[in-house]
Amino acid sequence: MTDVDTYPGQSLGLPATGPGSLARWASRLGALVLDWGASMIVAIGAFGGGVLTESGWKAWMVLATYFVQKSVLTALTGSSFGQLVSRIGVTRVDGSPIGPLRAIARAAMVSLVVPAVVIGPDRRGINDLLLGTVVVNRR
Repeated sequence: MTDVDTYPGQSLGLPATGPGSLARWASRLGALVLDWGASMIVAIGAFGGGVLTESGWKAWMVLATYFVQKSVLTALTGSSFGQLVSRIGVTRVDGSPIGPLRAIARAAMVSLVVPAVVIGPDRRGINDLLLGTVVVNRR
């Protein structure tokens, strides 16, 4: 096969399309926006509108809410809230579930932003490369 015939995820043994194929950037970005928006709503409901305007501990509550929701839902379902809506999820490269420790580590790295935006091969950030995970389509 030549380079022209290859597709993202092929080197990982993932299908070109359908369930288990690499998630598109648009789906991943949409999931991130949904996750952050939902975290803002929950944080405002739990801690008040000051989470958007005040400094101190309240300034961190949206991020803390994001981290908790992403960790817990990914550990339980393989997808954060936004990923569930976008029909994408995180698995280990071999297709097995991510598990709670990887879910927590991945959520922490995504919360730090830099590891997730430094992209390597097959649309995988440093966080995914370090943890042996990949974001795939669920449909």
